[in-house]
Amino acid sequence: MAPSAWLRQQVLARPSLISIGLLIGAWIVLAIVEPKFVSLANVSNMFAFIPEFGIVALGMTLLLTAGVFDLSVGAVFGFAPLVMYMLVNDVQLAPEVALFVALGVAVLIGLGNGLLVAKIGITSFLVTLGMALFVRGLGLYVSEGFPEATLKDETPLHSLLVGSVDIGSLTAFAGLGWFFLLALAAWFLLERSPRGNWITATGGNERAAVARGVNTANVKIGLFILSAVLAAFAGVISATRVGSSYAISGTGYELEVIAMCVVGGTSLYGGRGTIVGTVVGVILLRSIRNGIIVIGVPGLAYSMFVGLIILVAVILQALAERRNEGGL
Repeated sequence: MAPSAWLRQQVLARPSLISIGLLIGAWIVLAIVEPKFVSLANVSNMFAFIPEFGIVALGMTLLLTAGVFDLSVGAVFGFAPLVMYMLVNDVQLAPEVALFVALGVAVLIGLGNGLLVAKIGITSFLVTLGMALFVRGLGLYVSEGFPEATLKDETPLHSLLVGSVDIGSLTAFAGLGWFFLLALAAWFLLERSPRGNWITATGGNERAAVARGVNTANVKIGLFILSAVLAAFAGVISATRVGSSYAISGTGYELEVIAMCVVGGTSLYGGRGTIVGTVVGVILLRSIRNGIIVIGVPGLAYSMFVGLIILVAVILQALAERRNEGGL
């Protein structure tokens, strides 16, 4: 087999290879332009922000693999911690109990999305867009646009969510541990469990999946619930880290999270998803955001670089698939 044909087969079998190549290339370029980019202090700072997007991206990957997506994750990201800390500050509820209540609210939001999409048959774009507007508006209404203070440093839950440990010049963050732990669980679900086959079959060919006995409606409902819960948990981590919760937090996150999934090799058309690729995609886009700041490029240029990376990744994946189908 010719090396080029072998490489195409590997890319098709492991779409994350393209994102890994882009990540390595981006790090090399950024390190050459500005050596401070690879300093331990900068790497620690960069990885501190990864859980905010990464945890949300895990749920989005599973949804995209099943052939649907969720535009309400950004709104849930901002709304769940607002609910939690309003209960803590105004009702004097224990933080641990308030956290479960906030996650329960996320379950209801995800359930609403799932039922409307899977049972009534409305497209996920319209359902989740409407839910995003409703949840965001509700958050602004109940908070009157004001932020809610979050946990103090001495509370056990604070340490569990956003605590850190210094290892020499490197700082290990609890949020990053949550991200990789949840990524491992999502990888096992998609790659090593029967439900992973159901998810892939639902997105690849739903009629064939139903014919084989897969309850595709329940698959979608379950994934919408999981996506909302993960977005809520990521929002709580973010709000706890910065010390306040805003109803507008997470604005625009849904599109950036989808970009991370696509760059990682997950298909927008369903039937193909990769958790490993999503993890790499999250690190890649956060590296670009951090890198352009470190080298002094205006932050407004971030979208331009992200758009370029997405186009390159999608084009390479499309070319590999087309050449494979043509036998070239």
